[in-house]
Amino acid sequence: MTTRLGLTLPQMKQYDLGRDVPDVARAAEAIGYDSLWVFERALFPDPPTQGLYGIEGLAWPEGYRGVADPLVTLTLAAAVTGRAELGTSVLVAPLHVPFQLAKALASLDAASGGRVVAGFGSGWSLDEYAAASPRPFEERGQSLDEVIGVCRAVWGPDPVVYDGTLTRIASAAVGPKPARPIPILLAANTGKARRRLVDHADGWMPIGMGVEQLTAQWTQLQDLAAERGRTDPLRTVLRTNPRYTPKAYAGDDRQPFQGGVDQIVEDLVAHAEVGLDEIFLDLQSSVRDAQELKDVAAEVYEAARAAGV
Repeated sequence: MTTRLGLTLPQMKQYDLGRDVPDVARAAEAIGYDSLWVFERALFPDPPTQGLYGIEGLAWPEGYRGVADPLVTLTLAAAVTGRAELGTSVLVAPLHVPFQLAKALASLDAASGGRVVAGFGSGWSLDEYAAASPRPFEERGQSLDEVIGVCRAVWGPDPVVYDGTLTRIASAAVGPKPARPIPILLAANTGKARRRLVDHADGWMPIGMGVEQLTAQWTQLQDLAAERGRTDPLRTVLRTNPRYTPKAYAGDDRQPFQGGVDQIVEDLVAHAEVGLDEIFLDLQSSVRDAQELKDVAAEVYEAARAAGV
C-alpha cells in the first residue's frame, strides 16, 4: 500500500502569511500531497529561559520568532483546497480553553467538508504556559485529558453535557458539528502519555528520529494496545523535519532527513517500510522562500513516488 504523503504549510517569520499559505496549499494539493500540516509555537522568549524542547543549551530557531496561529493558517489553506486533509502537528492543547478549541475545530471541519485531523500535544515551554494556559504547567496532563473529553462531547450529538475542571456544560446544543468524527492523534512518548493515546485517541504522531528508534516505539505501542484490550487500529502519522541542502550532505555524521533530495527520499523509503500510514515533511525552515518550498516539495514528492513510497 502506498504511504500517504503530507507537507507542512509556511508559518514561520520569513513567510508572508496571506500570500504564501494559499499559494503553497494550492501547489501542494496540485503536486499530489494528501495532507497539509501546521504546528504551534505561541511565543519566543527573549532572552530564552529554556532550551528548545526544554533541553538545556539547545537554541530556539530564529524562525520561531513569528509563528502564525495554526488554525488561522489551516483556514487559509482550507479556503483554496478541496481534497487534502488539514492537520495539526501538534496543537499544544492545554494552551487553549477546551470548549473554544473544540468549537473552532468543529467549525473548520464543517467548512472544509470533513478534512481536519487534530494532532494534540501537552507542550514543554514554561513561558508559553505562563502566557496562555488556563491551567498551570504541572497540570498539563489533566488539561490534555479535559481537552480530549470536551472535544468528544462537543463534536457528538446534542444535548452536550460535560462536567470538568474548566468546562461545565449542563445541557446544550452546540454547533456546527464536524462533517465526520474528527480523528484525534497524540504525540505520546512517555508511558503515561502512551496509555492516554491507547485509551482515548485515534492515532499516534511520532517524529522521524531514525528507523530503529521508530520501529521500537511502534512495537511498544502495539504491545501496549494489545495489553489494554484495544481492538480499533491506531492511525500513524510520522512528522519529519528535513534539513534540506541543495547538494548531497557528504559528512559521515549525516542525520535522518538531512541532505539533498535523494538523501531525504532514501530516508523516506526506509521509514515507510516500518508500515506507518502517513509521512509528512516540514521543509519550511531550510528553504529561502515559498517558491523554493514549492520546488523542493515537488521534487521530493516525485522522487518518493518513483521510489515506491
